[in-house]
Amino acid sequence: MIPETDIPQPTGLPVQSQPGKPPIIRTPRLVGQASARAWVVEHTEAIRAELLRHGHLLIRGLPIERQEHFADLRDVLVQRRAAYKEKATPRSDYGADVYSSTDLPPVQPIHLHNENSYTLDFPGLLLFCCLDAPDTGGATTVADVRQVRAALPPDLVDRFRATGWLLTRNYHAQAGLPWRTAFATDDREGVAEYCERNLIGHFWQGDEGLRTVQRRSALIRHPRTHEEVWFNHAAFWSRWSLDKDILDVMEMTFGTDGLPFDTAFGDGSALSAQEVDILNGAYDSATRRESWQPGDLMLVDNILSAHGRDAYRGSRKILVAMGEPVALRDCAPTVSPAPGSIT
Repeated sequence: MIPETDIPQPTGLPVQSQPGKPPIIRTPRLVGQASARAWVVEHTEAIRAELLRHGHLLIRGLPIERQEHFADLRDVLVQRRAAYKEKATPRSDYGADVYSSTDLPPVQPIHLHNENSYTLDFPGLLLFCCLDAPDTGGATTVADVRQVRAALPPDLVDRFRATGWLLTRNYHAQAGLPWRTAFATDDREGVAEYCERNLIGHFWQGDEGLRTVQRRSALIRHPRTHEEVWFNHAAFWSRWSLDKDILDVMEMTFGTDGLPFDTAFGDGSALSAQEVDILNGAYDSATRRESWQPGDLMLVDNILSAHGRDAYRGSRKILVAMGEPVALRDCAPTVSPAPGSIT
């Protein structure tokens, strides 16, 4: 039996909502880190309740000037920090579990996705903070994945609900991340043990190559609100989400089965370009964006919302921290996680 949804009522915080933008809370004028911390402490319960209602929330007006300020407010809002596992993108580590949002080139947009949707536990909460806003572009895009699921054709959703989704990764030194970086170790036996423990099929290809395949649920339920959400990287890492020129180069370099990332239905059936276009169209219809301003703090419920990044110009420094880890088993997955077959 599925529990009824448990969505908090409005808290009285002044949340501004505009079409195409994330909900915004503007603080009163605050001076210094002590006043910022006091305001966040006073309103933490209401902030977390509004986050559950909206799935993402931008707080504007906090005088956050350094990564230490951000880490301090993170420790007010987050009860338990979450690890970044099975790494997929380069990040700078600033210490105290604070990272750059990503170090991918500015010209490269990042498609919407839920952080670590392919692991057996994942962050329930993401915090982003702007220290340096770009000249143009660079918004951290967000989308309510309840809306994404509702925008998809029911037959496509039902197929994913029944089969899950399959992720294949090939770890190369030339593209993506090498396995030593992704798993944060030089120990091949340790990687093999991790894969076995986390239900990931794996195959070593010489000294440097590794191929992994894992099946995961494409739809889960939020452990608090009990709403079913679209939670996966099926479109984000599909070959059909790559620009054609990039895909051609990748296939020429690594072969059609050697792409750094690719996805399929959980039973191994291929995703068509048309199906991936439908998935990306559903994300586009739910996307919200707001240009960063220094001091902005964005909270993202990682189960209720996907996030991404627009291309940009100029200097950009966005920090990220992860917290409140959630186990997949507590989210009513529609299929059981399993290692995929290595072909």
